[in-house]
Amino acid sequence: MTIFRSAALAGVTVGLVLAGGASAAPAQYHHLGAASTGEWSGVLGRLTVRDTGARAGTHDFVATRLMVKEEAKGQLSWLEAGWAETGWAGGGKQRVYTYDTTRNAWTFYDRFPLADNEQIWISVHTEKDDVWQAWLWWRDQWHLLTTAKLPLGGRGQVEQFVEVHVDGGAGFPVPRITVDNVQVRDGDATRYWRENDVPTASGGGSGEYCLDWATRFDTWTAGTC
Repeated sequence: MTIFRSAALAGVTVGLVLAGGASAAPAQYHHLGAASTGEWSGVLGRLTVRDTGARAGTHDFVATRLMVKEEAKGQLSWLEAGWAETGWAGGGKQRVYTYDTTRNAWTFYDRFPLADNEQIWISVHTEKDDVWQAWLWWRDQWHLLTTAKLPLGGRGQVEQFVEVHVDGGAGFPVPRITVDNVQVRDGDATRYWRENDVPTASGGGSGEYCLDWATRFDTWTAGTC
């Protein structure tokens, strides 16, 4: 298990400073997916792993993740889980990860080696107020990744996103990433994330990256247009 802290990962837009004091193009975030407008006790889905080509030695990353979040008194709290490929660590590998605002750090789980086109299931949910859990279905078994005590109560807004972070300049090509079988959790019951049942703020394309819905909102792909 590896824990890594970075300003870029905490949602701070950064820029590179070149020799002579000139600034490079600022970093860019591209969020492809959807977020609920209502509150649920969890979210579950299947994520396809792809070799994304994040550039080594940069703060590039591609993360495919599920999240639960809530804002209270001006403070946003969340727990997310999925897989990511980063330019700053991991040697170009795709890695299971979690991030939460209690630790304010990414945690990587290298005991679960991933490969291009592999599919994993992720569940982020609560069974007790304020205590949220992230689970991975891998090799025919559920594995608890982490727990986080968050000031959400028993429900929060949920998200499903492919997030691309470009460390300045032009973007890099990202192969199509599939997310499917996405469900929201209401207590012990689950339902598919469908537009008629789950009030949703739909995401769209961003720059050179496109999102295509097969079924709104439980089956989709995202990547370079």
